Formats: sequence, C-alpha cells, structure tokens
Amino acid sequence: MNFHIRLISLLTHFFLLTLFSIAAVAAQPSALKCEYLVNPIGIDNASPRLSWQMLDHRKGAVQQAYRILVGTDSIQLINKTGIVWDSGKILAATNLITYKGAALRPFTKYYWQLVLWDKEGKPLQTAIANFEMGMMGMENWKGTWISDRNDINTLPAPYFRKVFSPAKQIKSARAYIAAAGLYELYLNGKKVGDHRLDPMYTRFDRRNLYVSYDVTSNLKTGNNAIGVLLGNGWYNHQSLAVWNFDKAPWRARPTFCLDLRITYTDGTVEVIKSGDDWKTSLSPIISNSIYTAEHYDARLEQKGWNTADFDDSKWGGITLRAAPSKNIVSQVMHPIRNVEEITVKTIRKFNDTTYVFDLGRNIAGVSQIKVKGEKGTVIRLRHAERLYANGHSDLSNIDVYHRPKDQTDPFQTDIFILNGEGEETFMPLFNYKGFQYVEVMSSKPIVLSGKSLVGYFMHSDVPAVGKISSSNSLVDKLWWATNNSYLSNLYGFPTDCPQREKNGWTGDGHFAVETGLYNFDGITVYEKWMGDHRDEQQPNGVLPDIIPTSGWGYGTANGTDWTSTIAIIPWNIYLFYGDSKLLGDNYQSIKSYVDYVEGTSKGYLTTFGRGDWVPVKSTSDLEYTSSVYFYVDVDILAKAAKLFGHQNDYLQYSALADKIKKAINAKFFNPATGIYGKGVQTELSMALQWNIVPDASRQMVADNLAARVKADGMHIDVGVLGAKAVLNALSDNGHSDIAYQLASQETYPGWGWWIVNGATTLHENWDMQATRDISDNHMMFGEIGGWFFKGIGGIKIDEKQPGFKNILLKPHFVTGLNHFEATHNGPYGAILSSWKRTAKGVKYDLVIPANSTASVEIPVIAGTKVYLDGKQIGNTINISAGQYVFELK
Repeated sequence: MNFHIRLISLLTHFFLLTLFSIAAVAAQPSALKCEYLVNPIGIDNASPRLSWQMLDHRKGAVQQAYRILVGTDSIQLINKTGIVWDSGKILAATNLITYKGAALRPFTKYYWQLVLWDKEGKPLQTAIANFEMGMMGMENWKGTWISDRNDINTLPAPYFRKVFSPAKQIKSARAYIAAAGLYELYLNGKKVGDHRLDPMYTRFDRRNLYVSYDVTSNLKTGNNAIGVLLGNGWYNHQSLAVWNFDKAPWRARPTFCLDLRITYTDGTVEVIKSGDDWKTSLSPIISNSIYTAEHYDARLEQKGWNTADFDDSKWGGITLRAAPSKNIVSQVMHPIRNVEEITVKTIRKFNDTTYVFDLGRNIAGVSQIKVKGEKGTVIRLRHAERLYANGHSDLSNIDVYHRPKDQTDPFQTDIFILNGEGEETFMPLFNYKGFQYVEVMSSKPIVLSGKSLVGYFMHSDVPAVGKISSSNSLVDKLWWATNNSYLSNLYGFPTDCPQREKNGWTGDGHFAVETGLYNFDGITVYEKWMGDHRDEQQPNGVLPDIIPTSGWGYGTANGTDWTSTIAIIPWNIYLFYGDSKLLGDNYQSIKSYVDYVEGTSKGYLTTFGRGDWVPVKSTSDLEYTSSVYFYVDVDILAKAAKLFGHQNDYLQYSALADKIKKAINAKFFNPATGIYGKGVQTELSMALQWNIVPDASRQMVADNLAARVKADGMHIDVGVLGAKAVLNALSDNGHSDIAYQLASQETYPGWGWWIVNGATTLHENWDMQATRDISDNHMMFGEIGGWFFKGIGGIKIDEKQPGFKNILLKPHFVTGLNHFEATHNGPYGAILSSWKRTAKGVKYDLVIPANSTASVEIPVIAGTKVYLDGKQIGNTINISAGQYVFELK
C-alpha cells in the first residue's frame, strides 16, 4: 500500500510551508480568502466574509490591529484612491470579518488590501487579494433556459452549440452557466475548467446552482464556438432503484442557461447568451446515469462539434424552457475534480476478451481506458469492490438496491463501442463509481496491458488541513483509510457510499463531521449541504433522512439520531471556524425541528429515530438513543440563542434541555450502579459523550464503560451511535489506554480488523462477510479519524473561544505507542501536538499559531515531573503563540 505517498500528497503546499518552514518565514499576512476561497469569482453574497492568517513564529505573536481597504483597482488601492471600504485601524486580533462598505456591484472585481500590526505595534508587509462578484440576483441573467426537443426517456445526451464573433478587442470574459442536470462547457474545442460533475446536486425545483469561469484566454479574434454537453445527473434519473429518483417531481430533460459576458477594452459589454439561435444534436453518449454508468458509441462522434468551423447544417433547433426554480445562486465551493490518478497494481488476463484490473485500493471515481480494436467492438467495463473466488468481478455486495427493468442498464458497468480508428480513449463524464477492480470484457479480441487503464479518484477537492503519524503503522493506515472513505463520499454533499446508493444520509454526515473538519477544509461543502437541508425541511419542521431527496425519507424513522444534522453540523462549523453565519442561517430551521420533536414527544422523551444502526451484537434502547439526540439538538439551540442574543429562546430551550436530560436520567439511569439502560457500550458512552451524566456520577459511568469493554474482550460492541461516542467517552474520562486498544484492535470486531484484512477504506459492517449492509466504502463508522486528533494528539476545541482561538491541548501518552504527532491547520494557522517517549520519560512538542493561545493539560505520569525550558512546572499551563518543548522526566 502506498499510503505514505498518499499522506504527503494530501498536504497542500501552504500547509507544508506554514508547518515545517515557519521559522524561516518573516512575519506577514497569509492565506487571504473570501468566502473561504482564494481569489474567487462569482460571489453572490452582498456582504462577503474575508479571512486571513498571520504568519509569525515568535513566541507571543499576536496581531495588535488590522486594516482592510477594498477597491476596484489594485494600483489605486495601494495609492489609497478609489476606495469603496476602509475599515480603519481596528484594534483586534480577529481574522474573520464581514464586508461593510459601499454596495458591491454585480460582475465587478474587487481588490482588498490587508495591513496587520504585530505584537510590537509594527505594520507588517501588506498583502492584496481579490474577489469578483457574480450575478447577485436572478434579474441579471440575460440568457434563456434551453434544451433539446426530446423527452425524459430519450437516452442519448444532447450537444448544443453557437458560433459568435467578438465585436471589439477583448479585455476580459466570464462564462456563467446554470444547469438542471450536469454539463461540460467548451470554448473553441477545449473544455472550460477542470471541474467534474457540475453543478452540484440540489433540490432542483427549489434551488439551482450556477458556476462562473474566467474564459478570457479561451477566446480569440474572429469566429468562436461555444459547446455545451448535458448529462442527466440526478435531474433526469432514468435508472430504477428503491429510492424512486425516477419519480422525482422535478424530473425533466436536462436544461441549461448560459451568459458569456465579454468586456471590451473600451469598457463596453456584450453578452453572448443561450436562446433560440442555438443548435442541438444528439451526442455519442448514448446513455448516462449518475447511479449506474455511462455508455459511449464512438461511431457516432462528430469531430469538431464544438469548434467554429464545424458544419452544423444537419443539427436541429432547441426548445425554450422555464427556469427549474426561481432561486439560481452561485456555486461558491470547492469543486469536484479528478484529484488523483491511480495506476493499476496488477492485471489478470483470462482470455483475449476478458481482463481484470486491480487498482490496489478502493476509490470513488472513474476509470479511463485506452484501447485499439475493430469498429463496432463492444467493451464493457464492470467496476467492483470485490472479486469472486474465480477472479471475476463481484457486484453482489453493492447492486442490491438496483431495480433494472431489463439488461440494458447494468450496474457500475460502462459500455464503450469502438470506431476502429486507432487507439481510442474513453472516460465517463457524467457518472462515478465505487470500486477497486475493473473487469474489461469485449465482444471481439483486444490486447490490453497494465498501462491500458487508470483510475481517477474523484471527490470535492477540499484542501487537506490535518495529518497524523505514529509509531504504529496500523494507526497510520487506519487514518489514511478513514480519509479515503471521507473523500470517496464527498461529492458536493456527504454521502453514505459511492456505489450502492450515493445518498446524502444525514446520520453518516454528522457522525463523520469532526473527522472531516480535523482533516479537510470542508466548510464550503457543508454550507451548501445545509442549504439543501433548508430546502427539504417541511413546514412542520420534519426533515428527510437523505438530503437531497426526491421525496423518499419522510417516514417514521427519520428522527433525531439522523436528522440532527440540522443542528450538529452548523454547531461544528461554528466550533471549528469561529464563524456563526451557518448557525445563524439554520437557526429558524433548528428551532422548527426542535419544536416538532417536542410536540410529538411524551414526557420529554422520543422514539423518533433509527437507533444504533449495524451493531456488533448488543442493541440499545431506541427511546434512550433518540432522546439523547433530542437533548443534543435542544442544547445546541439554547447555545445558539444565547450567542445571537435571543434571550427568550435561550430561557425556553435551556429549560427544555434540562427537562429532557432529567427525563432521560429518570428513566434510564441507575445512580446507585452508574448504569444506563442495559449497560451496553453504546448506552454508557452516549451518556458520557453528550453530557447526559450528572457530574457526580461521571467517573462511575466511565469506569463502568471501561469494565464493559473489558468484559467484551477489549473489543467494540457498538453500532453507528456508539462508534461516534465510545472512544471519546473513554479517553475524555480517564481511560485513554482502553480507547486506544479499541481503536487499534487487530482482531474482530474493530476498525483495525478491516485494515489487517486489506481494507483501504472503512466498511459498512464490522463483519466483512456479512450477508447485508456490506459496502466496502462507507463513512458511518468514521468518527475514529477525528478521535486521533482529540483522543491521542489532544487537539481540542475551546467552546468559549471557538475556531481554535484558544486551543485545549490534552494529549494522551497511551500505552502501545512510542510517538504520535497530530497537526491541524486551523483558522489561525498550523497547530502541532507531538509527543515521543524518551529514555527519561516523554518529550512533548507544541506549536501554537499567531493570534492563538492554548490551555495545556499534560497527563500525570507517576514518578515524573513536567519541565518547560528546563524549569519545573505543573501539569496545567496557559501559553501564548509559539513553539514549546515540554519534558516529562
């Protein structure tokens, strides 16, 4: 397994620079972002958020003040002219502000200059970044939504084209394209940008996303051609499965709207737009399904279809369409890309028409094949996670929800028909799969080698911000596999699995949110997904348990343990980023949801939920687990009310939270024995994780949990709810060694059991040979990836100073490890927590970024004392920014 290479490749250049070369860098502003993106275009937010970091390696480094100037010209900005906003010198160490200047104009590029003053009051070198506004409103679109004249049952994907000639010399050009379905955009024969599967999936009849591109360099003097290829995506779901997306109320033939806005050197603007002067034809993509696969007939290719000189006299006219919704907003988020190319590890040839390729690891994405063959040769590429004993591809663990009406739409099987014109290349454009193996079957003999096929790991290309390494290779591999599963299930929204369902299961989303945020800069994806939540919420407050949905999931089990995403994810974004915007955007939705659950509860308890899904053996009481999450939601709501100054709400919901907690304890807790419910791992750990336990009983409950784990043979006995809680409950309450043993256990059941048996992603079932729930790439047991940072590295959030403004550092020098290192690049910069056993004791290295502080709590080790810079100190200390070396000896 090349996991060490993958660990390095996950880190961005910036992350490496700030963490490992920080001492060589002069103090300066860094990481300037608008809406959490670097120099973005297409911003719709009239009051965008600006953020930055201060690189300063000195001890006690703090920003005394900042000043921001915003203008439309970078030169004028330096000269302090043409300013639309001058914040003035603000005496504060904040690094996240909201624009408060003159009204920003659509399609306008703004530059912003940041001046910081260091701890000595000296101004640092200034930094300049930019952002560009987008449509900022439906009324600014010029184009009309268009489609071809076919219906939802037409299989081939449509081409669209238009030729135009710029009237004058071009200064700049931007393309804005919205689509219901998926699109690929071309200018003069070349694809625009490197995104995949745009736009991101939404509830199409309530909100649509548009994407913005700088296409200045794509245009030329004279005739130019725009080409658009449309795919079905989730908009026109032609495949049949149990989720009924083929019956979606929005379903229609894919459609798009495009404005190509050209600014000439004389300042005038021309918009080339979609409308009735476009032409259309069917493409060689003869079938495409986001759920199953893609079929391509190269004999139908129209070479040069997206170039200016192409003869489109045989093409037909388009049809004008109504906009799918009245809410067309900018897609301001990290896009999906082909992030990593995976070469074939082994190839097995069965005969001259059948080959099986093994990538050596499970990924989400696509394969690309290069092949020569006779015209009309039909090649099938079947993508699987497993092989049968005879070496052929086995889909039996992932095709269980597919309901094909015939054999024309095989699951995870691309079909490529050759045109016979030399070496041909095929990679699907409008589909992705979960797989490790690709079985290639051809209707006529072909010759393939290990270089004939590659895999592309596709996912939302969120920057890596976290890394761990340790003396136990199993831990490192498990962390790597957890991140593989997280990324495999990040496609503009978190999903459960990339093959069998591809659904935005709410439970999976919030179980894994801390793992996601410790490891990746995921705020843009989560903000988009919470918009999906608000789109899907019923007037009575109810949410479906898959989001987005065509209607499936508004049942009786979509309760608090799953749809608590509405509260838990915004709260975690606030904790990790110190940004309350998403929490504010969701405030009324959380309140509506809580009010609904309260109205249906009995005695402040609820059975609204799915329970501890896929347990090892022991089950937990549904009323107990659902009521715990009811408490979690109400507690978050009360905290949000206090944060936003909603005093009446704060009083109401803090009182309600207290009543729920008392009701849970009254019914399920035995204070004499310290046991919740039946005393199984999930019931005990959830009470600890979510602060249900009375303070006086906390240690007794934790000791009971430790005893239960020992009684269970030092193995986990939990489902998804317990997997979220059990490691934290142990390590936070004096049993970190037991938590580590659970996390690194190499025998069944446990995370490590998967790894020693060859897993490169997390599984859906503790039993790798279970008869159901056996996807090999699932994220619902993924809390462990965040626990490594918290439970061993000790990097924790201070709720009173979120966004790692003050960092709680509580490392655990667990038995079984000789060293452990965790790094997290938070809003203020790189945090390092690294410990190593020495001949005398333990050496503990810390890096606290500028503008941050830390409260350090070093574990007590019998017979040792704690030293800092050679001086003995206590086990707890508050420190400012800088690099520190503690020694226990």
